[in-house]
Amino acid sequence: MFVLETRKDILLKPLQAAVGVVERKHTLPILANILIEAVGDRTALVATDLELQITTWMAEASAAGTAFTVSARKLLDICRALPDGEAIKLELDGEQLKLRSGKSRFSLQTLPARDFPRMQIAEGEGIRFSLPQGLLRHLLARVQYAMAVQDIRYYLNGMLISLQGDRLVVAATDGHRLALDATTLPKMHDEQGMDVILPRKTVQELIKLLDDSETPVDVQLSRSQVMFAQSGFELRSKVVDGKFPDYQRVIPSGYEKNVVIDRQRFNHSLARTAILTNEKYRGVRLALTHGSLRLACSNNEQEEAQEELDVEYGKDPLDISFNVQYLQDVLNNLDCEQVQCGFGDASSSMLITIPGEEHFRYVVMPMRI
Repeated sequence: MFVLETRKDILLKPLQAAVGVVERKHTLPILANILIEAVGDRTALVATDLELQITTWMAEASAAGTAFTVSARKLLDICRALPDGEAIKLELDGEQLKLRSGKSRFSLQTLPARDFPRMQIAEGEGIRFSLPQGLLRHLLARVQYAMAVQDIRYYLNGMLISLQGDRLVVAATDGHRLALDATTLPKMHDEQGMDVILPRKTVQELIKLLDDSETPVDVQLSRSQVMFAQSGFELRSKVVDGKFPDYQRVIPSGYEKNVVIDRQRFNHSLARTAILTNEKYRGVRLALTHGSLRLACSNNEQEEAQEELDVEYGKDPLDISFNVQYLQDVLNNLDCEQVQCGFGDASSSMLITIPGEEHFRYVVMPMRI
């Protein structure tokens, strides 16, 4: 027998966080289900797709009785549809889960908890450390947009987490651009180091789970799996089996053509100019001259857009083109006031950095229009 009495808001938040893992198309029926079980004085909700597993806990709600699994989407849809603040009672009756709320009654089919696949990391395996979850979320958000999407080079469809002594580096690339950020970890031994590639889905779900607080999140990295855990959730994931490209080789140095631009003004100008880009190539021309940065786009209908920004620039003129979406991606995911754009020649990549922050790097290759 399983009995749980709670409220809609207490059940809905951890349920939403866990259900993001559940695939709509699955090979095993039980993968469409969420595991609900009593763990000490808390109630745990567990979802998995065999590659990624998320466990969330319900605050202020303790259950008693046997663990079971039930359709994740159906339970979520029912909870969403109930009035806010409504009391909910879950009761296991044989192979049926009875849900009662006010005058609403639901009966859902369950599957045995013993058939639910679990992911485990061997105790003591790999490297453990912790950092504020707000900092981790900040690092991931600054680079996640550069991950490839369904690239045949499977190791690009994820994010590198590189532990280098007391330095934590995160990097992502799709072969056309690279985003990289880093931070220093306290209480780490210099000899420790490990590189793992997190799958794209793992990164996206982890960002959803993290908030901007100083609450520490515990991290465990091993050669086959990773774990991120704090009081409200635990995420376990397999890692991508592959070698991430040598990102240091593609980061340019020694650029002398540099301009500092207000991030939002630059982004807004790009957004307006991009309205008239070629839909297939999405190219924007940047023309640097003395004191000026001009943006220009055109399309197959002979339409054109131009913008001009005043900048401090006194080097040789430069005319170079980039995918406008690649520029907007980085500007949309930063929270700084200004960015510095560094250039080589017309065939060299652009380096975007943040004045006063040495850790962040964004490299984007030019394109021909």
